[in-house]
Amino acid sequence: MATGTNQQAAHGAPRIVHLDKITMGGFEIPRPDIAHEWIEHDFTEPHDVAARLAGAQVAIINKVRLDAAMLGSLPDLKLIAVTATGTDVVDSVAAKAQGIEVRNVVGYAGTSVAEHVMMLILALARGLVPFRNSVVDGQWENGRAFCVFAAPVRDLVGQRLGLFGSGAIAQAVASRAQAMGMDVVFAGRQGQPAGEGRMAFEEVLATSDIISLHCPLTDDTRHMINAQTLAGMKAGAVIINTARGALIDLDALENALASGHIGGAGIDVAPVEPPPPGSPILRLAQRDNVIVTPHSAWLSAQAVTEVARRTGENVATFLAAR
Repeated sequence: MATGTNQQAAHGAPRIVHLDKITMGGFEIPRPDIAHEWIEHDFTEPHDVAARLAGAQVAIINKVRLDAAMLGSLPDLKLIAVTATGTDVVDSVAAKAQGIEVRNVVGYAGTSVAEHVMMLILALARGLVPFRNSVVDGQWENGRAFCVFAAPVRDLVGQRLGLFGSGAIAQAVASRAQAMGMDVVFAGRQGQPAGEGRMAFEEVLATSDIISLHCPLTDDTRHMINAQTLAGMKAGAVIINTARGALIDLDALENALASGHIGGAGIDVAPVEPPPPGSPILRLAQRDNVIVTPHSAWLSAQAVTEVARRTGENVATFLAAR
């Protein structure tokens, strides 16, 4: 569904087209004060992108891909405002060559993601899913004891949390985990010796009760958690991933969970989103010791409001400077 302008556009006023408003969850991006034409589409299929951006000076996107060929067909386009941190959906080299500026939003979800990580850690350590299921399926009401031993439970105090990545989100997780009495360590790069403030990659795997991934997805980090690294992890360890889905080989993780070597997982991201039917992550979600959330770690009301505000600011400041 498309909607029109929020104010009467003057002749020659810039056209602003938001291609995937659905990714904002109903939060509104503030409109610029100058006269403009504002067009919104809840969702845009790849074959509709060129027609919808024809004549637009500004494109607002989240997951819509704009490759070199597409950009070459859009001579009027001057700004791509990405409602996210990552800009990998845009061919940045082609955009620069064509004089198109790309603006993104960074640092908006540190609190939201860190709190989501701690939620997953607590839920897995306390067996939230199986204990809830024991109430829903009647085990508690039909039992003879006052409680149900539905799953192993462990306190977080003294548990080692190994963090892979050391950016703002990882630091926010670290401070929260330390406040709960956890032993927090940061991992160095795979295959490299320990450095200042970093423990060797392999040692973090071997000694951590819980690991949490906060790395970008690169050729070096793709499937960094695989059959080999899983085998090197502490028996019964738990894996948290709120970063990028392809950091983990999910087939290998499924095997490690089935064998009992890995004690659980909390995953918020998938290699392909939304995951197609039959995907490994959907099979994993059926396990009592796995919690899968649909890329929702970032979307606290405060975080999405900030994305909307700063995207509107990116558009407004760009247009004001023209």
